[in-house]
Order: sequence, then structure tokens, then C-alpha cells
Amino acid sequence: MARSGFLGDLLTNLYGRGKWSEGAMERRPIEDLCLALLSAAGEVSGLKLASAIFRRYRGMSPEEKLAFFTFLNERLDVDAAEVAGLAQAYAEARTTENFAALVRAAEPGRQELFRRLHQAPGATAELVAARVDLLGMLEEHPELKRTDMDFVHLLRSWFNRGFLRIEQIDWNTSAKLLEKIVAYEAVHEIHDWDDLRRRLHPEDRRCFAFFHPTMPHEPLIFVEVALTRGVPGSIQALLEEDREVISPSDANTAVFYSISNCQKGLKGVSFGNFLIKQVVEELSLALPKLDTFVTLSPIPGLNRWLKTLPDDRRATRLLAGKATAVEAEAMAARYLLEARRPDGYPRDPVARFHLGNGAMVHDVHAGADTSENGMGQSCGLMVNYLYEDGQTERRHESFTAEKKIASSRSVRAKARSEKGSTAAAKVSPPASEPAS
Repeated sequence: MARSGFLGDLLTNLYGRGKWSEGAMERRPIEDLCLALLSAAGEVSGLKLASAIFRRYRGMSPEEKLAFFTFLNERLDVDAAEVAGLAQAYAEARTTENFAALVRAAEPGRQELFRRLHQAPGATAELVAARVDLLGMLEEHPELKRTDMDFVHLLRSWFNRGFLRIEQIDWNTSAKLLEKIVAYEAVHEIHDWDDLRRRLHPEDRRCFAFFHPTMPHEPLIFVEVALTRGVPGSIQALLEEDREVISPSDANTAVFYSISNCQKGLKGVSFGNFLIKQVVEELSLALPKLDTFVTLSPIPGLNRWLKTLPDDRRATRLLAGKATAVEAEAMAARYLLEARRPDGYPRDPVARFHLGNGAMVHDVHAGADTSENGMGQSCGLMVNYLYEDGQTERRHESFTAEKKIASSRSVRAKARSEKGSTAAAKVSPPASEPAS
């Protein structure tokens, strides 16, 4: 997209000799400031412009923010005709010059704008917050997805695993950070400080979080861990007030019972896989007797799926609270192993996450979460995903390439026991299975 002539005139008119005046910046539309930032050569002027843009953005109304993102989406998009021409030129002559020209033209101007904005103090948090606004617009304005794709592209590079720092959260952590843990808990609500203390203070409990150096006081994601004897089948038992506290040296199982993403603006930037692997490594070194690493996970899509089966007697009984434990677990197993999206991957989002990490469906439990949320999303059922050393990479590859769902014999048996199930044909569809 040709911008140099216009930008040159703009800068000449605005700033004459290239000097940046805060008063002048405050009077100019944010669109002008963005275009000027794309042309600013000096580090000082660029930093001032970036800071001014963030100040202006923070004061905008929702309508003004929509207009701003529309500007980024349309005015700072790629010039498709130019890209096509340069691609043809490169196809005819694969020179370094033609390649460089094609790469420059194929990148939207807004990506470079985001990079230049990133130089301002506190810019990472500002951009993450701005993306929250953008995500809220996508349903009514799906065309803005192009700009969101650029956000994700850059955020994934800025939040690369190599930049993340793992930190253990305990009862001695600062009160300000503990308040954020309470606020960000997304799986099992933390009701009060006593509830939080029961999750952090006992010696058989752990909590780990990832932080980024540009957002040192904001957790990105955290996982709560229980050290137990054996694999648990109930969140109530795991979190009950009067439970028996065991010595970590007596535990043989680490249970990941809550994983919470903290930053809505980082949706699509995955940390969970790295965090689980890091925590497994940390716990294995500290407690060598641990030989089992499992989750106790919700099944958030189960009830929605059951409602798509109005003629299924067991589904109706389960939703009405009349199913036996055996019937409930059979339906849950069937859902986890058979219910698929059009692309062939599991319908359940938590299943996609853990299976994509290389875990397997280990067991399902009726009456495992009797909270209002647990009953509302899965009729109280929960699932264990098992992470086995030496198997995760193979299972990850099999799931990603062939959409195969690794599961235990007991889960497969429960799924087969469900009347009308076609589990044997659907549990492990071939890679060539068409999306439908």
C-alpha cells in the first residue's frame, strides 16, 4: 500500500522541521498519529507518539474505538493487487530483491504499527487490553477478524515460552497477587480467604503461575495442584474443609484440578501446555515418588450436547437428574469419545486442550462436581486426563494428525455400554475422514 507520499506531506504540515510537540499531538486525530508513527524515524519521537496514541485510545468511547479498529482494518491493510504483482514477479525471478519486496507488501501496515506502539512504557498491557475491546466487536463486525489475526500473530511471538517465568504462589505471596488469583479463578470459584488458604497453605497443595517480564505483576495463567494418594473422582472431596492433609512424601499422584487463563486479551495464545509440562518437571524433581500426573477436569460442553439428543432416553434422564451413576458415566464417556466438531476434533474444549497436549481420557466420574456450575454444565460429571511420561509426544502427534482420542479401557467400555453407541467406529477416525 503506497503511503510514503501522503505521510511525508502529513509530517511536513504537522511538524515542519520534524519536531514533536505534545500540544500538536493532542490536537490531532488518532489516525493521523498512527500514520505519523509509521513514518517516525527517531526513537524519541516514536516513543512520544506511541504514548500519545495509548493516552488517546484510553479516553475513547466504544463507538470511537470501533472507528479506530475499522481504520486499522481498512487503511492499514495489504494492497492485494500489489501483492499479486510482486508474487508474479518473484515467481518469474526468485531474486533476493523480489522476495524482500513481496514480504514487505504482504505484511499489513497495522502489524508494523503494533510493533512501534510496543516501544512505549507499559505497551504490552495496553495492547492486551485493546485486544479485549476488539474481541468484543468481532461478533457484530466479523470483518475485523483480519486485524485480530495480526494481533494474535504478534502476541504469540511476544509471549514466546522463552520469555515466560514460572513462579509458585503460596500463602506468603503478596496480598495484591492473591486477590488476583481469587478474581481470575475460572474453574472452581474461590469463595473467601479461608477457601483460598485451603488451596495454598496445606503442604499437600501447590499453585504455579506464568508471568511475562513486561507484565511482572499480572499472572498469565495458573494451575492449582493437589498431591494425593491415588486418582481422585470428586472435587468436593479434594477441596473439603475437613479433609485429611497428607505429607507430600506420602503422595504418589499430582492432580491438576484447576487451570485458569487470566488475560482475556491473550485468547488464542496458548500457555497451558507449557505450564503443565513445567509443573510436572518441577514436581518430579522435588518429589521423586510421584508417579501419576492427572487432571480432575470439568466437561463444559456435555449438557449442551445432551440437549441435541431429544430422542435419546438416557440423555433425557441425565438432564432430568434421574440417571444412575452407571448411565451418567456411559453418556459422558460417549460424549468425550464420539462428539466431534465439523473439523473432526472433539466437541469439548477442555478435551481438545488436554488431548492436544498428549494426555489421554483416563476415567469419568458421576457426582464429581455438585456445585451449581458443575450441575449446569455437565450434570455433575468430571473427567481425569492422564499425562504419561514417554507417551505424550506420540499421543499429541496422533491426535493432531489423525484426530485419534487416546483413552483407557475402562472409558472405552463405558462408552460401548451406552445403547446406540457407535464408539467402535468413531473413537479413532482416520486422518482422511471428511469434515461434516
